[in-house]
Amino acid sequence: MTLHLTMRQSALAVALAAAATIGGALVFEHGFGYVPCKLCLIQRNPYYLAMPAGLAAAFLPPHWTRAALWLLALIFLASAGLGAYHAGVEWGLFLGPSDCGGGSGTGTGAMGDFLSQLENTRVVSCTEAAWRFLGLSLAGWNVLISLALAAFAAKAAVDKGFYLGR
Repeated sequence: MTLHLTMRQSALAVALAAAATIGGALVFEHGFGYVPCKLCLIQRNPYYLAMPAGLAAAFLPPHWTRAALWLLALIFLASAGLGAYHAGVEWGLFLGPSDCGGGSGTGTGAMGDFLSQLENTRVVSCTEAAWRFLGLSLAGWNVLISLALAAFAAKAAVDKGFYLGR
């Protein structure tokens, strides 16, 4: 089996993978009740950058698409660094931010609702992994996903498309 994606298709694939990853994080947060810590929220920023960048790159001329693929690779290398730092904080290898705690609020409302939310807000520490699968926390999985997306984008930039099985 062979797979061939043009540079534009590769950029779109990166944008879709970034959207799927953010979608998964939002399902964990809103569907399963896992409140993200400060570092969890910061780790989403590269994905928020990559989605419009990848989408825009899908419509650019080839030389700009290639440059955008390199940019996407750099974005995801930075994302892997953020994930590695957070995983290191969870394992006690690094100190986390001193202000790490509390997730996102549920939105605006009346002052009484706000005060009630403050009383019931669960403070989330960056040092505790909320969930692990195969020994990796979500931060650890972010490292692997980010490295895979960085490698995919870089390979697509080098090869002027993504080829598998040739």
